Amino acid sequence: QQPVSIAVNMSAHQLHHSDIVSTLSAILAETRFPAEYLELELTESILMQREDEVVETLNRVRAKGIRLAIDDFGTGYSSLSYLKSFPLDVLKIDRSFVTDIEDDLDDRAITATIIGIAHTLGLQVVAEGVETEQQLEFLRNHKCDMYQGYLTSPALSAEEFEQFLKAYKPG
Repeated sequence: QQPVSIAVNMSAHQLHHSDIVSTLSAILAETRFPAEYLELELTESILMQREDEVVETLNRVRAKGIRLAIDDFGTGYSSLSYLKSFPLDVLKIDRSFVTDIEDDLDDRAITATIIGIAHTLGLQVVAEGVETEQQLEFLRNHKCDMYQGYLTSPALSAEEFEQFLKAYKPG
């Protein structure tokens, strides 16, 4: 069976007030979970606090093989300059842009542009909040790499997730 990536939301407190690199190293050693299948999600606002320190910490995290994602892109500072300043792997388009892409020309334009910019910068793109086949079709047509949302599954408990994985056949 193909390995599964796990994405974990990271708080500002975890990033700024702990030795996150040592903590992650210890967790990976204890669980023997492959670092390349772990992705840490950070919001735009976290990245903008103590920027130089954050870049240094994220470079150390990434050097461990852990992937880094910017979560809820487009809802915070949305400065395009930090996309090239921070060591990121994934950009997650906020659901607020995805929800109305079937009917809203502006959301379609913004979403398509975000995907294009991210790909140009070598980032993978995840669309959040995908609930309909029409949304998914638009995202596929614009080469969005991945999606998440109720179209595939609602939030699940650990036990339900295990059963989901056993039965899931990617389409």
